[in-house]
Amino acid sequence: MGRLLVRLRRAPRAVESGAADLAAFGWDTAPEHCRLAWLRGRFLARGSLSLAGGRTHLEFVVESTEAAILAGQLADVGLPAAWRIRRGRGVVTWKSGDTVGTFLRRIGAGAALLELEARQVSRALRGELNRVLNAESANLQRAVWAAGRHLAAIRLLEADGRLARQPYVVRLVAEGRRATPEATLTELAERLTLHRSAVQRALERMERLALRDVEAETSPRLRSVG
Repeated sequence: MGRLLVRLRRAPRAVESGAADLAAFGWDTAPEHCRLAWLRGRFLARGSLSLAGGRTHLEFVVESTEAAILAGQLADVGLPAAWRIRRGRGVVTWKSGDTVGTFLRRIGAGAALLELEARQVSRALRGELNRVLNAESANLQRAVWAAGRHLAAIRLLEADGRLARQPYVVRLVAEGRRATPEATLTELAERLTLHRSAVQRALERMERLALRDVEAETSPRLRSVG
């Protein structure tokens, strides 16, 4: 008890009378480990940690006159925080998961730190999975649109007999596309034992030929002549 009184600088008279007044903690002269121990005590007595809804929020609720002082002390140890007055009380907050994790690590709050890191990893994995799924969905949508264009061009060229007059590779790719409309260019090239670039050029050739017919049919000059 005597050592604790010295460390906290509590007046013996205040202890005997049951008063709660404490002399100010000597922050400016205290070593780093004492500062962190004091901050741990402030967190246990006045702090709360919320990890709900995928967000991290740690706050200290203190006397209004202490909020700015505590924010400055946290900045001294490399953990700057925001503060405000809420319903007559001072509130010092962190909303950065990295900052909260650093604080919990430095004060030795292992269990809370593990939970925070587990949630951060889970959130990062969900974000990466969503990114991959979105990218795959976009690629699939583009492939579907491209296959639709290819099939429409093939039907048009086949209807007027031009497809039969195309080079062998173009006719081969047209047949392969009709047989496997869902295949990607790479898959189609492997199936036909062609280079991917050859498949792409053949499909682009058919689209260009078909597009010329569409443009000719919709040309204002031709419509006016008709």
